[in-house]
Amino acid sequence: MTEHALPAGYRFAAVASGIKKSNKLDMALIVSDSPAQCAGVFTRNRVIAAPLLVTRPRIATGQCQAILVNSGNANACTGAEGVAAAEQTVALTAAALAIDTDLVAVSSTGVIGVPLPLSPFERAISQLVAALCPDQAEAVARAMITTDAFTKIASAKEQGDNPYSILGLAKGAGMIHPDMATMLCFVLTDARIDSAFLQELLDSAVADSFNSITVDGDTSTNDTVLLLANGAAGGRLICPGSEEAAVFANHLNRVMLDLAKMIVSDGEGATKMVQIKVVGAKDAHAARIAARSVATSALVKTAFFGEDANWGRIIAAVGYSGIDLDQSCIDICFDHVPIVANGVAIGPDNEAQAGDILKKQNFVVTIDLHLGAGEASYYTSDLNYEYVKINASYRT
Repeated sequence: MTEHALPAGYRFAAVASGIKKSNKLDMALIVSDSPAQCAGVFTRNRVIAAPLLVTRPRIATGQCQAILVNSGNANACTGAEGVAAAEQTVALTAAALAIDTDLVAVSSTGVIGVPLPLSPFERAISQLVAALCPDQAEAVARAMITTDAFTKIASAKEQGDNPYSILGLAKGAGMIHPDMATMLCFVLTDARIDSAFLQELLDSAVADSFNSITVDGDTSTNDTVLLLANGAAGGRLICPGSEEAAVFANHLNRVMLDLAKMIVSDGEGATKMVQIKVVGAKDAHAARIAARSVATSALVKTAFFGEDANWGRIIAAVGYSGIDLDQSCIDICFDHVPIVANGVAIGPDNEAQAGDILKKQNFVVTIDLHLGAGEASYYTSDLNYEYVKINASYRT
């Protein structure tokens, strides 16, 4: 495991509870030594999983001390029984930790529509509490994953006169699309920040990270991002508008964008991670719409897989995005190679060079509309045969 900055005052544990038939790690617990300030962002899908129905009101109070997460079962579309099961896992966790139930958040990921069995929780929660220690964050990241090929961890450390650390753990590979994805993300810091400002910081960071990625155009029922700040580093309170707030925001944004890029790179079957960068739009909103249109195009994504510099699919996706544009002003580059100028092809030599760029695992497609100063980026993966194979047999 790469060495990451670990914020003070948090402990972690993970076990194989038996929810997954593979006997792999599938349940984990994150605990702050004291109640932490918290913020959350959740799916905008109107079909909402039971853990979110239970957790959102608790996060809205602004305090959280424990996060219980399981993989292998989403506890989604399971009716009143699913909500009751989620509440019961909260009660079991709170009792084992001797804390109030209002301080416990629960999160689940896995197959939709299957009742959540309580027996694994009844067996495993006491084991989790007994195993809690500060150096098991990587085990928690492993217990969260479903079809992921690798765990996703990122961190940052501020070493100035108000030092703190930020640690982010995420999972996600398929059903990835704004607004958010079939993803879970837990970000922990030992900085001192109140919950209202923490929510502002999280909303901004999510907009430029998890809401700027796409793999397959599907938004899940369970998407959850939680941000906890327990103040265990002992530093000063970070206040809105301060230089310290700007520094913290930069660290948080980088951690979350790193995690978001990992999710795209791990898109089910993905072989490429591509940044779609739109510049020269009338404003940032228009740039974001155009970038999203290109990033979500199945034709564009399959061209990336085929390493085909088919810029016609890209300019068409910009065109049907609905934003104002003048097609005679559009330029397109693959990394440093210009392929379109003033809306028409530059020539076969440049297209051949662009084809070489497409052989890379990571590259940037820049689309310049020459209409203003607006710019935005989306991150997308290629779409290939392996994605179909994985998802055709997901439940079997």
